[in-house]
Amino acid sequence: MSTVTDRAEVADGYRAGRTLPVRVELVRQLKRRRTLVMFGILVALPFVLLIAFQLGGGPDGGNNQVNLMDTATLSGANFAAVNLFASAGFLLVVPVALFCGDTVASEASWSSLRYLLAAPVPRARLLWSKLAVGLTLSLAAMVLLPLVALAVGTIAYGWGPLQLPTGGAMAAGTAAGRLLITVAYIFISQLVTAALAFWLSTRTDAPLGAVGGAVGLTIVGNVLDQVTALGDWRDFLPSHWQYAWLDAVQPKLEWSDMIQGTSLSITLALVLFALAFRGFARKDVVS
Repeated sequence: MSTVTDRAEVADGYRAGRTLPVRVELVRQLKRRRTLVMFGILVALPFVLLIAFQLGGGPDGGNNQVNLMDTATLSGANFAAVNLFASAGFLLVVPVALFCGDTVASEASWSSLRYLLAAPVPRARLLWSKLAVGLTLSLAAMVLLPLVALAVGTIAYGWGPLQLPTGGAMAAGTAAGRLLITVAYIFISQLVTAALAFWLSTRTDAPLGAVGGAVGLTIVGNVLDQVTALGDWRDFLPSHWQYAWLDAVQPKLEWSDMIQGTSLSITLALVLFALAFRGFARKDVVS
């Protein structure tokens, strides 16, 4: 089969920057069933937790230690924080891997990738559009969950201060700002998963392979972080810092762990994004 390459000669009026607009790609992805299903799952989670707490009579620590989960029913802000705590380790990994890992590989599986490049859409332009939409949908998923949880929790438990597990409370306005910091950090910490999924998406024609590979390797990282024998080597695992955002729901905001987690996540993500662009630029696209 012949290899599809970008055209060397272009027609009058052709502008590479106008091909495959982000707006058009965003609309395409929003209409896909997997996007609607994923957003539906995120919307449903707060209701599932609400029902669980109603049936169980609220969280019960069962010991002398009070954690964030034990404060879930004290206010809407607490309920939103608990939803983030419950989903940050795995559930929020799935939409990131899905939106960034399915994007290029799905075009290849549909045998439409070569036609996009023959349009002609420059390879770098195609990847930038796909990546921008993937990250936008990932961020939307992370914003959607706490917003729905805050609304559901406020209706069920009332609007009030964020009750801290360590004692004391945080004013509702301050708590909203801290939750915003939390969402921003969780998004940044998931950039490694996004970059890994995106790189795999440029290497395979199987969307499930790219998405599953990113999720699987993220799980492996979480498992390795539990191996205390690794000692300081765990500091180089993105998963080691994934709950550093808990410092944002303390009386005094601490930045040190979040700064370390952010720097590691961004560094690894940039390397993987660079590999994706470099590899795709040299790839023989026949799908």
